[in-house]
Amino acid sequence: MTRGDQGELAKLVHDARKPLNQISMNSELIKLIAEQPGSQQQIIEIANTIIKATKECSELLQTLVEQGNDE
Repeated sequence: MTRGDQGELAKLVHDARKPLNQISMNSELIKLIAEQPGSQQQIIEIANTIIKATKECSELLQTLVEQGNDE
């Protein structure tokens, strides 16, 4: 693996951490909000954010796989 490859891998890993952190934080937020009455709409919005972050992370991982296959 060249330095350029290592740098690209480090960037992809760094980029994947953002959606993973969003997933974690929003999951904790759902737990807090779920205890409040009338929180269904907020929970739906947060769940949508989690779904979006999951898809983003999946796309980043797919990019990583494709780059590995190119070598």
